[in-house]
Amino acid sequence: MKYPVRILAALLLSSLARLTAVESKPNILLILSDDHSYPHVGCYGNEDIMTPNLDRFAAEGMRFDRAYVTSPQCVPSRASIFTGRSPVDIAMSRFSAPLPREIKTHPEALRAAGWFTGVAGRTYHMDGAVTGMPPETQAVFNKFKLVTFPDRLDYVKVGSGSVAQFAQFREFLDRKPAGKPFFLQLCSNDPHRPLNTQGPVKHDPAKIKLPEHYPDTQLVREDFARYYDEIAHFDMLFGEVMAELEKRGLASNTLVVFMADNGASQFRGKGTLYEYGIHVPLIVRWPGRVKPGSSTTELISGEDLAPTFLEAAGLPVPPEMTGKSFAKLLRGEPSAGRAFVFAERGAHGSNLPGNTADFDLGRVVVSKTHKLIYNVLGELPYWPVDFAKDAFWQELVQRHNDGKLDATINQRYFAAARPMFELYDLAKDPNEFNNLAGTKDAASLERELKAALQEWMILQRDFVPLPVTTTRGNNRGEN
Repeated sequence: MKYPVRILAALLLSSLARLTAVESKPNILLILSDDHSYPHVGCYGNEDIMTPNLDRFAAEGMRFDRAYVTSPQCVPSRASIFTGRSPVDIAMSRFSAPLPREIKTHPEALRAAGWFTGVAGRTYHMDGAVTGMPPETQAVFNKFKLVTFPDRLDYVKVGSGSVAQFAQFREFLDRKPAGKPFFLQLCSNDPHRPLNTQGPVKHDPAKIKLPEHYPDTQLVREDFARYYDEIAHFDMLFGEVMAELEKRGLASNTLVVFMADNGASQFRGKGTLYEYGIHVPLIVRWPGRVKPGSSTTELISGEDLAPTFLEAAGLPVPPEMTGKSFAKLLRGEPSAGRAFVFAERGAHGSNLPGNTADFDLGRVVVSKTHKLIYNVLGELPYWPVDFAKDAFWQELVQRHNDGKLDATINQRYFAAARPMFELYDLAKDPNEFNNLAGTKDAASLERELKAALQEWMILQRDFVPLPVTTTRGNNRGEN
């Protein structure tokens, strides 16, 4: 049967319209590693670690060199990723708190617009503590129906280990209705402690280069090598997920984001506001939009992911989201970047506050070149998160107690107190060794960063004392 030209033209326009409609609704896949600091991927210049799949992914997309999370802890950081808001703003600075039902997440906005949405893998941390909840807490959760994510998303499952996590990824795609775009946050356990991976890739403790702020002992080297092994294990899962997307014909229309939820449980990492605690790897692939092999030094916050996903999906960004979309940056379009990123440190885990691993208070502002850390409880000594009982740390404690520890390492990790303010020139001093706070030459810069932090804390209705006051002296009990 022959059709008139005008009918053929109409059919062609209709087909193009349908194609454009599908292409305007990308799938979105967010893959999170757990406790993973920014230098520990090969594409970031690390020659020791074996991450071929992540390195290939970076060659196909954009590498972000200045990505920061909003907290050096899983729960508050992930709360920001879900909501586009700071943990302080949404009352998520207490580690085991559930996300309030009235606080909306970006998957909910996507779901309302037609996306099939889910979360899978390691716990997503938004419905309170997964294990060890005392009866008194469980009773409150039950009475007030505080577990909300099964109502917010189409698919909510938790699984430990890469085999279970990959199986959930495939199950999610199997359940996705035909013709619907999807959003999935897939969470890995790696490289979270315990570092007990059974993966085939092994790093030689004697050959790896330790970061400059590490003590160099055999036990430290062995632990750090196991950390690298865990990352290599994650890399294998990542490769399987990418291959599955290709196999199902979904890769070309899927915005894939790899990011760590916070820094490594290592020296000056998780639980601290140093670079290893809040500066994380972030790589994005979006075929046809993101230039392959590109990179950027623009400042990115964990709260920027939610508005970016919504803008990429063609949806409005709710006014309550304080994150800034970087979708234009992904597409190579002119965009106004950030001048600062901010992060907070609060309670960790569900223990009573026995030391600063369980409970600490800190705030930080990072500019394009500098960082100001505000240690609200600086009079308390540092204590590590998640590895205080490990042999390599216990050996250092014993050396400290015996007076046999190197003086620099002793001061770095066993000082009786920490300064209230720490100011670092990240361009000249990336290891954060030279504290400029209180020095004459850095006075103007210190005031500028304190003012930026002051503004952020006021607007967030922060509950800790502001860094700039009218009190004279050093604020340590002086009136």
